[in-house]
Order: sequence, then structure tokens, then C-alpha cells
Amino acid sequence: MKISILYEDADIVAINKPAGLMVHADGRAKGPFLTNWVMEHFPQALNVGELARALDGTSLNRSGIVHRLDMETSGVLLVAKTAQGFECLKKQFQGRTIKKKYLAFVWGEMKEEFGTINRPIGRSSSDFRKKSAQRGARGELRVAETYWTKIASASISMTEKFSLIEAEPKTGRTHQIRVHFVAIQHPVVGDKLYAPKRPMVLGFDRTALHSRSIEFDNCEGKRIEIEAPLPEDFKEAMNVCGIKNIEFDI
Repeated sequence: MKISILYEDADIVAINKPAGLMVHADGRAKGPFLTNWVMEHFPQALNVGELARALDGTSLNRSGIVHRLDMETSGVLLVAKTAQGFECLKKQFQGRTIKKKYLAFVWGEMKEEFGTINRPIGRSSSDFRKKSAQRGARGELRVAETYWTKIASASISMTEKFSLIEAEPKTGRTHQIRVHFVAIQHPVVGDKLYAPKRPMVLGFDRTALHSRSIEFDNCEGKRIEIEAPLPEDFKEAMNVCGIKNIEFDI
């Protein structure tokens, strides 16, 4: 696995996760997993963090994983190398003081320049793999809020219009960005789970979602800002859409 390190100190490491890599085992997938790479490079993280539950109920070691990205999502991800690092990051995630920004190509032209999606998320009534922020969602409905900003819009045909957006989730629900944008009729490009009838376009063969930046406090209290470079498929999609000279602020 070719994984680049974007930041490292004695307790925490930030890596650039490639698309297509699962973060940790779920008791079903065969891997490889990001945790394999973590164990190879940071064996001291073996027992760091909380145990995860596999689909069959058995316990799985997360090996320093504090938060996760979906398998097809690329970009910056934090890993705790030590118990001190884990507790430091866990407290910030619980207090929602960690700031994360994502880039996504979504279907359709966003009419507004920015907005907030404030829709509680529950389980889908049609597919156990999916979450839902729409009518008919089942189970506990958990508060979920996503800020978004339109960076650019493009039209490559009469029927194929897209928007490049920056999304900042204020909560950390499973599939939150994907669920929120499909709920407002702007599903993420390439999302085979939430928009299975949409074609693969713009050169993507995966969900067009990239974890672009993250801000957090390290264990010494210093504010750290990390940015992951644009992956090649995002660069190509921007080229196809004629999106140029975009500057991003962390």
C-alpha cells in the first residue's frame, strides 16, 4: 500500500488515504485494510483505541483508528499512535472541535452559493446497508448537520449538469454527506449505493468524495491544519468540467 504521511508527531499521524482502501476489518471483507499498514509502520498502536464489533458480534482491534472514511473516499485521516493521542482526538471529536472539509462532485446545479442541510439521519427502510435523511427513515433519528459551499458548476450536456461543492459536516454520522445530498436531490457522483441508477461520469469509477482538510489540536495544545492533495480523478473531472484556477482555504 502506497500511503503518504501528511503529518506526524509522537502521538498522532495524519495520512492520505487512497480511494478503494477499507479503514478496518468488519468481519466480512477480506482486506487489505488501512490497519494493516498502521501495524506495519506503527506497531505500538496495536492496542490503542476502542474495539469494534464485527457483523458476527466478535471484537475487532481498530489499531489506533479514531474516525473513519468510507472505502471509496480518499483524503486525510487521523490515526492515534498512542493511548494519549487517542484520548486527545476522541475528546475533540466528541466536543465537535475538529474541523473537517470535503470536496464532492454532485449531480445537478446547486442554485444557491452556500447552505446548510439540517436533517436527522436514521436507517433506510429499503436497504440495511443504507442510512436515510428522508421520510420513512427507521430507528433512532440522530441529529445531523452539514454546511456546504458551491465552488463551481458545470454542464457537459443537456442532461448532465454537476456542481463541485465543499462540505463541512458538523456532526459525524455514517455516510452523512452522501445521505444529506441525496436527500436534497443532488447525489454524489459515482455513488453506487445511494444513486445506483446514475451513470458513472467525469472519469470517476468511485464515489466522488475527497477528505480535503482537517484541523485539530495535538496533545500539546497546538492547532494543526492538514490538507490532502487533490487526487488524479478529481483533477481530471475538473478538467472535463472546465474548472480552473480554484484556490481553497483550509
